[in-house]
Amino acid sequence: MSARKVEQESIARHPRETSDLFGHREAEAALLDAYRSGRIPHAWLIGGAQGIGKATLAYRMARFVLAFRNPKSSQVQAAPTLRVDPSDPVARQITAGAHGGLLVLERGLNDRGVMRTVITVDETRETISFFGSTAAVDGWRVCIVDTVDELNPNAANALLKILEEPPQQSLFLLVSHAPSRVLPTILSRCRKLLLRPLETDDVVRAAAAATDIAADDPALLEVAAASEGSVGRALSLLGGDALKLQQRTAALLATLPSVDPRELHALGDALGTSDRVALAAFIDGIDRWMSERMRTGDANANLPRLARLAEVWEKIVRAARDTEAYNLERKPLVFSVFSMLADATR
Repeated sequence: MSARKVEQESIARHPRETSDLFGHREAEAALLDAYRSGRIPHAWLIGGAQGIGKATLAYRMARFVLAFRNPKSSQVQAAPTLRVDPSDPVARQITAGAHGGLLVLERGLNDRGVMRTVITVDETRETISFFGSTAAVDGWRVCIVDTVDELNPNAANALLKILEEPPQQSLFLLVSHAPSRVLPTILSRCRKLLLRPLETDDVVRAAAAATDIAADDPALLEVAAASEGSVGRALSLLGGDALKLQQRTAALLATLPSVDPRELHALGDALGTSDRVALAAFIDGIDRWMSERMRTGDANANLPRLARLAEVWEKIVRAARDTEAYNLERKPLVFSVFSMLADATR
């Protein structure tokens, strides 16, 4: 099977369906050791770049805790990893989204069937009934928030209230792409577990497992090398044109603050009208450029410039979410993004 013929939407598996973990052995060991001790912190913030396996690790921990409810049991004490056999009843229930001991807070559809841009307070308040009702299953209850970055202010405050007075045998696994932007009051109640980008070999193995593509496929090796340690990024580039679009975006970014309007028109046309993979590749290219700008130079001497870039990035993320959620034209987004970046870099 050639990587160049793979469609992104057909290969992207939800983390609840992924039993294998690639890399992050130290983080996995930290979770396992804490659980074995019988004194595990009730809330963990799993942070790191997008697409590196944070949610996969969260679901892996949830499966383990719900499958082995007694941390002092011989199975837990002898376990080398958090892996649970996919045929285990708990694993099958979690894969189906039907385990009574697991609550997942993530963006859902609104009344019009459109994906929301945030996790709402009403969705977050489900934690109250989830932890407060008579247990559907004995023992632990686990709540995964994927991601805490997408909680609106009221939802974040609602989550904070239950984190302040956690129920017995409750475990919160909060996934975050930007831990530094999480409310300090939430951060202070969590054990932090920061994941590093994966090694290229791990990206190759993870992407091959997700797609059934041979690990030595040249196209797979190419996107893994360009992924900067993110399996999600590698998968988004497997469509073939996505990698070229990202490179095209990078070439235009290199010309800032002066950009040829004709090139922007061409880039907007390349994004199409409803191609989610192309839109993700465009925003991913902006994200990589922005991250590089944030890392270079004397941070203290460039604080005003960095603050402007951070503000622009937040606006770009919101605009991209709206564009995807409401299926808006891509070309106006391209012009808006480059206009904001040009102003911020002058």
